[in-house]
Amino acid sequence: MHGSRVTILTAGVFLLSGLASAQTQAPPEATTPAPAATAPDTQPAPPPPSMLTHWGTDFSFMADGYVDKNFNNPDSGWNQLRNFDLRSNTAHFNMGMMTIDHAPAPVGFHLDLGFGQIFDVIHGTDRAPEGWKYIKQAYVSFKPKSWHGVEVDAGEFVTSAGAEVIETNQNWNYSRSLLFALAIPYYHFGIRTSFPVGQHFTGGVQLVQGWNNVEDNNSGKTVGLTGAYAWKKVTWTNVYYVGPEKAHTNDGLRHLYDTTVLVNANDRLSYYINFDYGRDKNIGPGAQQWTGIAGAARYAIGKKYAVAGRLEMFDDGDGLMTGTAQRVKEATLTGEYKLTPWLLSRLEFRDDWSNQPFFQRGAGYANSQPTVLLGLVAYIAPKK
Repeated sequence: MHGSRVTILTAGVFLLSGLASAQTQAPPEATTPAPAATAPDTQPAPPPPSMLTHWGTDFSFMADGYVDKNFNNPDSGWNQLRNFDLRSNTAHFNMGMMTIDHAPAPVGFHLDLGFGQIFDVIHGTDRAPEGWKYIKQAYVSFKPKSWHGVEVDAGEFVTSAGAEVIETNQNWNYSRSLLFALAIPYYHFGIRTSFPVGQHFTGGVQLVQGWNNVEDNNSGKTVGLTGAYAWKKVTWTNVYYVGPEKAHTNDGLRHLYDTTVLVNANDRLSYYINFDYGRDKNIGPGAQQWTGIAGAARYAIGKKYAVAGRLEMFDDGDGLMTGTAQRVKEATLTGEYKLTPWLLSRLEFRDDWSNQPFFQRGAGYANSQPTVLLGLVAYIAPKK
């Protein structure tokens, strides 16, 4: 099985290599000179059309895999409290995905189709038909000019909460934070809106099925409110979701507040702070709560190298998200090297530790979980 995964990843990388070469190949030189009476054109020639854009629609491709070592050597073969780098002491193909995107003018659509362990994870609790597990996003967008910047999306879309995303290449570290894996949902199914208010603020309202549900597990709906302030170097986002999340009942609302401050200090240095607070009301008296805070920074060294670090704390005092009442911390250090414009490598050391003996060590348990990982991400998209 391990060999087949490596073969699949290798084939995907060679396929993307062919696409990258075709995309960057220079057009043939013109052989017919311009007429002498014609004044030379001082405007630069338009770039050649990308083979990844047709009929106003962009096509992009991604492949993601890793090999890692868990120094606890758990008998189960799994890393605890990880969502996408789940397998320990093995090479693993994580995800292959194709994205089709047509910007709304006034109607557009977005579709992410793929396979691999990441898709199994994000749809792990969904009751939708089997075919939905191959879809990350599938929505239609409406943005007429007469609406003055208002956009409405309908379908399946990723959550607005969190400082990280599902695609590895769009994050700073290879592994995802505890907050992304445990404190927030992956996606929603329903309707979302966004609308500009003034020069710096964009608001939004969402009405969705709930957390990670195409088919809801109850008759209630979840409401989302979003707001983002954007200045030249700083972006501050705020997200609030509220709705019933228990199966077969609308009693007991779940609340989530997520906020992130992102600073792009200069062309080399960026950093953020992300905070989450969640509360799930029990059907009886009381409620279960979780809180977490994460900070991360990335520094680019030239065009090919970068280093990123992340520190965080997640307090699951009632055990709702991890299955054990505990306080977990983690530290991650990631080195990045771009092998080619379309192939990204990341070498990462991470250590998780808990105030409880939660992590598997051999056949027993320990308070910490050190791992080292090498990841490869291939990504081809039209140049913008």
